Amino acid sequence: MSANTTPRRALIVIDVQNDYDGGNLAIQHPPFRDSVVNVARAMDAAAAEGVKVVVVKQMAPETSPIFAKGSHGGELHPEIARRERDHYVEKSLPSAFAGTDLEEWLRANAIDTITVIGYMTHNCDLSTIIHAAHVGFAVEFLSDATGSLPYANSAGYASAEEIHRVVTVILQSRFAAVLDTAEWIDGLKTGALPKRDTIYASNQQALARNAA
Repeated sequence: MSANTTPRRALIVIDVQNDYDGGNLAIQHPPFRDSVVNVARAMDAAAAEGVKVVVVKQMAPETSPIFAKGSHGGELHPEIARRERDHYVEKSLPSAFAGTDLEEWLRANAIDTITVIGYMTHNCDLSTIIHAAHVGFAVEFLSDATGSLPYANSAGYASAEEIHRVVTVILQSRFAAVLDTAEWIDGLKTGALPKRDTIYASNQQALARNAA
């Protein structure tokens, strides 16, 4: 897609399920109560501007501690469940493309750009975005319509804020244009395209910042 071409977008709403809303996998940063409002705003803006909306849901066995089949935690959050959508995808792996018909549906609808929102920044969003970039889609990511949680494991510890911040910086360097919901909605109306960076430019800017 050239810089002068109007994107043919689809909004991909990933795994906005109850377990993230204070459940067994509670989102901490940005807080779920704030980010889910932006998810809803983006869905409403997409509908108003004729952007197709795809809702994705993570599926897990009945014995799983998260997203268990038939559980309240595994169901779509009410704000998402009550809104209209153009396509629905159920997945069992992090990427919304893996083992689903998402790519086929996007191609059939002549989509060249996907805007990713939902959860989590560092897992299903990250996987979906990298997958999309590898199969030729331009990607946008709304950093305030998503969120992360803290991890501690044999590799160390990272807070929710650290994980979210670092992943968004990495995405902006190569894989997606990172912006907030208000900027994205404004761009739908004005046609303004979001800023995209490169690995080299991102590194050069960091070196200049460190030298200052």
